Amino acid sequence: MEPVVERERFEQLVRRALEQLPEEIAQRMSNIDVEVQDAPSASQLGSTGVPPGATLLGLYQGVPLTRRTSSYQLVPPDRIIIFQRPLERLARDEEDLAERVRATVIHEVAHHFGISDRRLREIEAQRRQER
Repeated sequence: MEPVVERERFEQLVRRALEQLPEEIAQRMSNIDVEVQDAPSASQLGSTGVPPGATLLGLYQGVPLTRRTSSYQLVPPDRIIIFQRPLERLARDEEDLAERVRATVIHEVAHHFGISDRRLREIEAQRRQER
């Protein structure tokens, strides 16, 4: 499948999503790299418990800020990985792709802050009810 956008453009969408984070969030992000990969590997899928046939749009690997102690020193950066192909498959157009990238970046940043998938689902359900 041909990419919906070139890798460079997709990386711009990811950077823009990061730049649009509220300042108080962006300033607190610590020791983290954000990267783009085409699609998740079998080991990445396995490590998340994603069921066969399900889609993984992003992945946080590391020690959340809420679990870091004084012994958290001299460690490699945590990683947020955004998967281009699965996001492209879901997107209707480039505008929709940009919104999906933004939502995925926010989701993975939330994991960096120690927010679980369960809590994120609760927050999203509450947000939908408030609309």
